[in-house]
Amino acid sequence: MKKYTIILEPDLEEGGYTVTVPALPGCITQGETVEQCIERAREAIANGEPVPEEVERPQMVTIDVAA
Repeated sequence: MKKYTIILEPDLEEGGYTVTVPALPGCITQGETVEQCIERAREAIANGEPVPEEVERPQMVTIDVAA
């Protein structure tokens, strides 16, 4: 079993989330709930081209910027 990081970004206009897989550029899906997003991401990864293994986890950092 391989592990992949997925990113869920809230879709403020349509509701739900847009899901991306950093290890697989172009692998994008969406869902209404977190659970649905996870399931759809699994399906998208399994149904695509041969899948490389994620060798390094992406980092997510929040920064402050003067307005």
